[in-house]
Amino acid sequence: MNKLFRTFRSLGPGLLFAGAAIGVSHLVQSTRAGADYGMGLIWALLLVHLFKYPFFQYGPRYAAATGESLIDGYKRLGKGFLWMYYILTFATMFTIQAAVTIVTAGLAIKLFGFTGSTLIWSAVITLISMLVLLIGKYKLLDNLMKIIVVVLSISSLIALGIAYNKTAYNFDFTPIFPQGKLGIAFLIAFMGWMPAPLDISAWHSLWTLEKSKTENITPKKAIFDFNIGYLGTVVLGLCFLALGALVMHNSGETFSNSAGKFSGQLINLYTKNLGQGTYIIIAVAAFTTMFSTTITTLDASPRAMAKTTSLLFEKATKNTYFIWMIFLGAGTLIILNYFITSMAVMIKVATIISFLTAPFYAIANYLLITSKHTPVSAHPSSGLKVLSWLGILFLIGFSLFYLLSL
Repeated sequence: MNKLFRTFRSLGPGLLFAGAAIGVSHLVQSTRAGADYGMGLIWALLLVHLFKYPFFQYGPRYAAATGESLIDGYKRLGKGFLWMYYILTFATMFTIQAAVTIVTAGLAIKLFGFTGSTLIWSAVITLISMLVLLIGKYKLLDNLMKIIVVVLSISSLIALGIAYNKTAYNFDFTPIFPQGKLGIAFLIAFMGWMPAPLDISAWHSLWTLEKSKTENITPKKAIFDFNIGYLGTVVLGLCFLALGALVMHNSGETFSNSAGKFSGQLINLYTKNLGQGTYIIIAVAAFTTMFSTTITTLDASPRAMAKTTSLLFEKATKNTYFIWMIFLGAGTLIILNYFITSMAVMIKVATIISFLTAPFYAIANYLLITSKHTPVSAHPSSGLKVLSWLGILFLIGFSLFYLLSL
């Protein structure tokens, strides 16, 4: 038991990865997939986890082997890679933060009976997240995420067990391929953030370096830590997909584009089918899912942009992380002020952009981990290389398929 506890305490970046990943992709997209297609999209969930796996893993692998982040590595590949990373991150970080914050705010209003606009509560949640990060820094985020991920996992699995016992849904795993432009757009959006956008690999490398300041992190240990977090995203992805199928499939419910109304529909459907006694379980599972994503993304994007800025302009500016955090928070609230009633559209745009940019991160991460800049001992195995090639083809193929279907 003591050994298990010590192992759990040593975990860090992998759980931060899980906290960032298990959010809109799981609570919103997986639930919608289960509601609309039953278990018919389980193939997409498993395939995208499989083919994205190497590129996420290369983040902590590279950081532990070299003592520098993937962002440093992109510069070693050529400044063009670093500029591309900078542009893509800047172009997507505001919509990503806005999407996760608005869902979190909508849930907070519904679950805790708050009054006031979704925009105001988005600002409150953003401020609370900033204070946690600025006062407690990485150490508090690390410890907080251990608690959140445990609570999230337990409450979600309990909810799934109750749903399975209380409903008569007959699981049908026959693969379904969505048809029409709207169906294909949903499929791409579903896979775009499942389990997360690929740029999180760079965030993970930064978190690994932060953890290494207080603990010796070897490549083997970093990969083990990552695998624990990644397994969690797979299990909870399946969990929310099954919950959507059990509770909402063929319910006839049409989800609202408003964050507040959507959150209310989500919770009401769960409690109506599972009983009012399950309200607190569903509430805890849903809110911890989204709050963990909100706070980790608010930490990661400014951390990544601060690092990229210093590398591009070869000048370390004091308080750059803080400045980027304020900039991200303000930009997020400006976007929400104009698109507060279009949550579904915002999420769809953000997730599709993430999928279309995934091939860049996949290719860059593969080139870096197999290059002279990575010690040979940390190079991936032949099997992982083959999986990487297949993953790159998968991501490029589906991106082209979507673009041609427009």
